Amino acid sequence: MQRTSCVKLSFTMDDLKQFALFAEVVRAGSLSAAARHLGISTSAVSQQLRALEQRHGVTLLHRSTRKLGLTEAGRNLAEHCAALAATATRARQQLALARDAPEGELRMSAPVGFARCVAPALAPLLADHAALRLHLEIDDRMIDLVDARIDLAIRVGEMADSGWSARRLCGVALLLCAAPAYLARTGQPQSPRELPAHQWIAPPRGGRALPVQMTGPDGAVEAIEVAPRITSNSQISLQQLCVSGLGLAFVVGTEADEDLRAQRLVQVLPEWRVPPMPLWAVTPQRDAKPAKVRHAIAALQAYLRGFPGTSD
Repeated sequence: MQRTSCVKLSFTMDDLKQFALFAEVVRAGSLSAAARHLGISTSAVSQQLRALEQRHGVTLLHRSTRKLGLTEAGRNLAEHCAALAATATRARQQLALARDAPEGELRMSAPVGFARCVAPALAPLLADHAALRLHLEIDDRMIDLVDARIDLAIRVGEMADSGWSARRLCGVALLLCAAPAYLARTGQPQSPRELPAHQWIAPPRGGRALPVQMTGPDGAVEAIEVAPRITSNSQISLQQLCVSGLGLAFVVGTEADEDLRAQRLVQVLPEWRVPPMPLWAVTPQRDAKPAKVRHAIAALQAYLRGFPGTSD
């Protein structure tokens, strides 16, 4: 039986560095010009070339004080080293694109109440970058970003310490509202101190009371607690329940305009304000973020900060 032998070819990082240096010497036309471009001394370039020649047992260059000439082995190697340098350049360009140009699939999650902001915010970004794709999950639940493979989530309210990276996009005004039918039954509150006696609709807090701090037009501050009768994790559902006349609720200012104009809702104690609700861009990465995520965050922030009912 005929036995075949295999010759294992291998290279080291020193090989790659020396091949790249040789390609630069050939391109520049002299050791000194290559040294200036590489930011090293001419003697260091000469030493590396000599090490390359000695390692492989060939002469690559005919050296003289005026002229640099390639041997036949040098001409053959120069072609391959030039291709190697070109490949490295393309690799660097690809990394720069991943860093600077948004591409690939951007997987986003947003609560129902803010889903309508995503399309106009990201439409210019998607139009300018054909290589960028979008997958949008609409969910009011606090889904696990890693399990759901989410690159970027919009989250509302105070952020728990989750280990994820959170960047504040803007603040969203909260308006204390009620349906006219509810106020016709109970009467219009005249001060924050009357609010605990009313029926409330609010996000769930595990059975705990909802703390409310309100600031009046003269700078007076009132801190109260209310016990919600009806709870929901959906901001849209809270607003719909409020429109149905079931109680008082803090309605997101960016969502309340239509119901207020149609008088399905009216503001309660409009001269009193509560702190704006923070809106966050949340990502699984704490370190450098892909270009698609960075550009999307910038687009969302720019759009939302110019949106009625928001603040910095």
